[in-house]
Amino acid sequence: MKGRMKSKRMKTRRHSKLMIKLRWGSYIDEAYQLESMLARKPARLQIELVGPGEIPADTALLMRSMILKRSPRTRIVTNARSSLLGATALIWLLGDKRHIRADARLQFRPAGPFEADNVLTSWRDKSLFDSDEMEEDDYIRVLHAINEFLPVMELAGRPVELSVLKEFGLTESEAVDSRLAAAFGRVKERRESMRAGSKKVSLKAANQ
Repeated sequence: MKGRMKSKRMKTRRHSKLMIKLRWGSYIDEAYQLESMLARKPARLQIELVGPGEIPADTALLMRSMILKRSPRTRIVTNARSSLLGATALIWLLGDKRHIRADARLQFRPAGPFEADNVLTSWRDKSLFDSDEMEEDDYIRVLHAINEFLPVMELAGRPVELSVLKEFGLTESEAVDSRLAAAFGRVKERRESMRAGSKKVSLKAANQ
């Protein structure tokens, strides 16, 4: 009995979850929390992103460096429960598996080599940061990283809907994933029921 309880506890430790509440401010505490969780080498780490805020570019790059250095045994799952602005989108894209609310979207402003004269950037003024040169350089580095997943030049300044993310093979919606999970659950139940029935028939035949 003790052995079973111990193995159950070990299995629980293999899965971790980090909730990042998006706001306007610093995310250093969340970054160190991420680093601490990754240091434990969980089999699966789920990062939940929720709220109307934005992770600063420098912090997003810091988190990216932590995620890229993780143990190869750790699988990252990112779940966007809200729309994601700017550098926050990069954190979501770094997941090995990505979920996003069906009506949520990504949006990042153009900058540097990704800026075109005909792209509207009216929401740029909503940024928490001044147009400091170093901060802008960090943001451009974020766009280069996002460009590994999505064509930034074409999409910057526009809302990136779920349909577009699906076209690039980046996600399935929560609703679809829930239906699939339920379907797989029913299949598993049927298989277990069939196995149990087969065992009963085998035991009955053996006793005869």
